[in-house]
Amino acid sequence: MSMTDPIADMLTRIRNACGSKHRRVDMPVSKMKTEVARILKENDFIQDYATVEAEDGKTVLRVRLKYAAGGQPIIRALQRVSTPGLRKYVGVADVPRVRNGLGIAILSTSKGLMSDREARQARTGGELLALVW
Repeated sequence: MSMTDPIADMLTRIRNACGSKHRRVDMPVSKMKTEVARILKENDFIQDYATVEAEDGKTVLRVRLKYAAGGQPIIRALQRVSTPGLRKYVGVADVPRVRNGLGIAILSTSKGLMSDREARQARTGGELLALVW
């Protein structure tokens, strides 16, 4: 069975794992999911990520989640903005500031996936994939 929105599936898996206080979450691997995990790691929302071989022989993306001292998850919310049914594009002047700089927006630009800060520095807009805070 094919999946229509693998990025939304990834964000939902991370959201559910944070809600259940899991240490890690596994998902099918793709280049875009690996790039999203890289952006989350660079902005200190997750501890680490790696591609590993599962028991059934398939390659999976393993994301290690990050929690604060009191056991609260660092990721408070993950919101998918652009969907396959309704794409959302923003210009460089319209790149959102998430929670006044406490969160990040993940954009797919012509120069690759990047956070909102990187997109503003590179003076480029693109498809607004997700908001994380």
